[in-house]
Amino acid sequence: MTSRRIFLAILLGVLVHTTPSFSAQAITKLIMTSGSFSEREAAMYVAQDQGIFRRYGLELTFVTVRNGPVGMAALASGETHFHSGSATGAVLGSAAEGMDLVFVAGIINKLIGNIMAAPKIKTPADLRGKVMAVTSASGGSWMFSTLALEYWGLDAKRDAITMRILGDESVRSQALLNESVAATHLGYTFSAPLITRGFTNLGDLAKLPIPFQSTGILTTRRYMNSNPEVVENVLRGVIDALQFVEKPENKPAVLKSLMKGLRLQKVEQAMEGYDTLANIYEKKIYPRADGVRNVIRLLGQTNEKIRKLKAEELVDDRFVRKLEKEGRF
Repeated sequence: MTSRRIFLAILLGVLVHTTPSFSAQAITKLIMTSGSFSEREAAMYVAQDQGIFRRYGLELTFVTVRNGPVGMAALASGETHFHSGSATGAVLGSAAEGMDLVFVAGIINKLIGNIMAAPKIKTPADLRGKVMAVTSASGGSWMFSTLALEYWGLDAKRDAITMRILGDESVRSQALLNESVAATHLGYTFSAPLITRGFTNLGDLAKLPIPFQSTGILTTRRYMNSNPEVVENVLRGVIDALQFVEKPENKPAVLKSLMKGLRLQKVEQAMEGYDTLANIYEKKIYPRADGVRNVIRLLGQTNEKIRKLKAEELVDDRFVRKLEKEGRF
């Protein structure tokens, strides 16, 4: 895909969040992509709506793209500068092919969300021979689902569990509601209405002891080494956004940003996602090497190039260490 076509793919993504342009001062314009569409992105939605990155001379446009591979292609081309995402097949596959990717922060360092299933599915074992919906092959929802199945002693291939690629959470939740699939991984916002309608929550993944690098901030080492002050300031903005979300008095503003970001019609729909944020966001945003290593182990079973990756080379916590010494958190 050419650079121009990649950029067009970004602009035609599912959801675009921008901040207004101000000409009064010179600012650094940046683009950060995400292939996720859930309450996990609340901090970035808030940062956009509150103009938090402008405190540090940045105009950061947060763009939700179709999936992780689109985000990786855009980052590789230089059309974008950062990606908010997990240690997935798209990320590790790109690294295995020589892309100099690095996690500079970890906003969420564990599996989160629920494995939601049709009412007739009562236990994980009931998923044998059934269809689960995912966003993309080896993407975040696939990864979350596969690690959960593994924890429950299941294997998609052995147990004839078909992973069907459908789309983002809104699409997958509708497919489950229509019972065209038996189960899918969903964030807490999209899980809530299904639970009230009698659908089965097979497990809250945040409660399972599974090492994982979930939502983190990715860039390339080339960009990081050439623009260390920009990387540092992006992380300052992320920390400020997380701290904004954490304060109870900011609840109305956070709910408003969640509704806007997830295209929800009622504030009640955003409440479930909001209530989980305090338990999923990290206060110290260190990237998690053991979480990356767990995914290398999983994907490396069928991909030799990924198996050769070293988790320690895919994380760099120098900026987070500096910010902690400054008392930022």
